[in-house]
Amino acid sequence: MRPDYRARIDRFNSGLNAFVDVTNDPQGDGLAWAAKSNIAVKGLPLTAGCEAYRNRISTDDAVVIARIRASGGTVLGTVNMHEGALGATTDNEAYGRTHNPWAEGITPGGSSGGSGAAVAAGLCDGALGTDTMGSVRIPAAYCGVQGHKPTTGLVPDAGVVPLSTTLDHVGPLARDVETLWHAMHVLADWDEPGAFMATPLEGLKIGVWPGQGDVDLTPAVESGIASVRSTLAGALALNDVAPPVYDYSRSRRAGLVVSEVEGSKEHQVSADGPRPEGFSDTFYSLLHWGVRQSTEKVEAAYQHIRDVHAAAERVWNEVDFIIAPTAPQEAFNFAADVPANQADFTAWADFAQLPATAIYTGLSKAGLPLSVQVIGPQGHDRETLQVAGALETVFGKPPMPSGYEW
Repeated sequence: MRPDYRARIDRFNSGLNAFVDVTNDPQGDGLAWAAKSNIAVKGLPLTAGCEAYRNRISTDDAVVIARIRASGGTVLGTVNMHEGALGATTDNEAYGRTHNPWAEGITPGGSSGGSGAAVAAGLCDGALGTDTMGSVRIPAAYCGVQGHKPTTGLVPDAGVVPLSTTLDHVGPLARDVETLWHAMHVLADWDEPGAFMATPLEGLKIGVWPGQGDVDLTPAVESGIASVRSTLAGALALNDVAPPVYDYSRSRRAGLVVSEVEGSKEHQVSADGPRPEGFSDTFYSLLHWGVRQSTEKVEAAYQHIRDVHAAAERVWNEVDFIIAPTAPQEAFNFAADVPANQADFTAWADFAQLPATAIYTGLSKAGLPLSVQVIGPQGHDRETLQVAGALETVFGKPPMPSGYEW
């Protein structure tokens, strides 16, 4: 018997603040979805997490929402996000803080934090997020669910408020890879999927991107990737790899420059014009910084992204797929300093236009979810999901956080 998701939203959402607006759509037999609030759902506010757009009502569905409805799916409503998708905690001044179901006071990640929290708490079958430098996969990791960032251009973004038209992707989060598989067949308008079959790992050349020595990993994440390596070593010959050209600090700067320059255009922030109403001080200052960057600095950022994309092809001469930590840390307390390196492992797939699937791999000693991502060659989303499904078979499907059991 399918869960009554509307009853679960009524029961749990007041403590989570995942959903911000709900539809009147009756829950049917198809998959029940939530949509990040920068994705147009007809009749609901299209806020993109900004107070400035609280009263902007969508007159049409985004293409991805229309495809979900056409497939027989239900759209339950829109979920909270970091303001303008420019941040990684979903601590939103206008719409409130979304809480991670796994522990009190910790972030669900961002910018698609409402999507991750809603799926983890069992308020929907799946949720749509957007990923610019990791904003589907990081909330999936922090909330202990699965999430897929598609190959660039595979899923249409018409009807989605962008942060960066260069880097943004729409992608699904769900409690298992099979649901991601069926979601991608709807979102990408693939042929009928048939039964989901995980790919046997034996015989594949898998590269491990561990990051030790280059990225500041928490002890739990370092132990987690070591455990993944040892678990898989019996079936696979694992080789360490690192993406060519991908300097961590330079890539952080390039991604932020491109996002804030393009975001300033989307939200009509100018260097010397009047400040738009309805933006928080933090969001406005980031966009205002972006619009004031020199032409040379902006072009250098775009060139770095182009270089990363071009160089990525060399990796697939060595390996078939890559396994890497999803984030360098597990979910952290809202009161803690926000780590600058959250996207060090995820941004590469955005720059290189590659498919990547975040997979739950267990809990830390503190009881917080751990995750790795499977990264595949450009255009090989089906195969990437099938390898991710094989890892899910090894590590198990994500459990339900305590207190949210069916």
